[in-house]
Amino acid sequence: MSRRDIIRALAGLAGASLAAPVLAACGGEDNPASTAAPTATSQAGTGSGGSAATATSAAATPASTPAGTPAGAPATGTVGGSLTVYSGRSEQLVQAIVDQFAAASGVEVKVRYGDTAEMAAAILEEGQSSPADIFFAQDAGALGAVAREGLLAELPADVLDLVEARFRSPDGLWVGISGRARAVVYNTERLSESDIPPSILDFTDPVWKDRLGWAPTNASFQAAVTAIRVLRGDDVARAWLEGIRDNGARVFENNNAIVSAVIDGEIDAGFVNHYYLMRQLAEAGGDLPARNYIYRNGDPGALVNVAGAGILTTAKNQEQAIAFIRYMLSPEAQTYFAEETHEYPLVAGVPTDPNLVPLSEIQTPDIDLSDLADLEATLEMLRDVGLL
Repeated sequence: MSRRDIIRALAGLAGASLAAPVLAACGGEDNPASTAAPTATSQAGTGSGGSAATATSAAATPASTPAGTPAGAPATGTVGGSLTVYSGRSEQLVQAIVDQFAAASGVEVKVRYGDTAEMAAAILEEGQSSPADIFFAQDAGALGAVAREGLLAELPADVLDLVEARFRSPDGLWVGISGRARAVVYNTERLSESDIPPSILDFTDPVWKDRLGWAPTNASFQAAVTAIRVLRGDDVARAWLEGIRDNGARVFENNNAIVSAVIDGEIDAGFVNHYYLMRQLAEAGGDLPARNYIYRNGDPGALVNVAGAGILTTAKNQEQAIAFIRYMLSPEAQTYFAEETHEYPLVAGVPTDPNLVPLSEIQTPDIDLSDLADLEATLEMLRDVGLL
């Protein structure tokens, strides 16, 4: 696509999310629940597009440690200066770890929050004039869209080498910060693991009629459909969408609603990202009648997307930007993502939640995650089959 087409697609996604009752755009997060409370004073503000919030983290150590913040932040040394981050990750989920970086490094961090689609579209529109130093995206597709326009700089090799090749740009232009596995959440009182078919594509079987839930407006679902298109072709993706639709799959607003419906026995199974169930389990403080099934066999259903970051070629604060990414890949920050947002840490040696399938056991499909940027054709397909 041309830059104009990419901007139009991303802007359309962002506009749809703002009009809808949930964040349904490229990289929107479903009402995230986290115990991590931001310590910085947030100022409502508008940038280009007029809908993003801006938060400024003071360089001084916060008066109190926010709940969920990992203790003993590494002494990165005083870097000083300032940094501007365009974040498609929600303030509620990541502001605490941004504050910790600011306290450890002495960098004044200014964050503009919004949908990942909105942030990507803003960067493309601003071009060489963008004030952003870092693009902290909710998904790899948006990073790929910005990278393809020549707006992301190559990262240092030692930073890239902290993360497996499958979870970073093959061109070294962005790196994954945390992993987000696609999962089939299922009700354990109605199904066992052996009932889950060997491929995500097999859910079109009539045996699943009126038993499934999905959220076609959700970003992670759209990325998953894009992965099917890239891996198996448009005809297979369309047939899958039509098959699940014809099986009477119930439409939900978001992943949280799907998980709740599975727990309540309203549906037997649904298509989500893995951490939504993990969050509900943590909030419940005990067991719930639901489990995640995560494909491990290279199937399109075994997709593990990432939240990741890249440095803009126009960044005025390169040293601070590299320090930020290094910090997000530090053991302390990776532990934060594992424990507080219930995502996969991507750096070796950081423990994964024991209730999750280790990444080492997941054979992800052979796909460049940057290719998930091809969202416009996915949206057109979803409209054609009556899901948008």
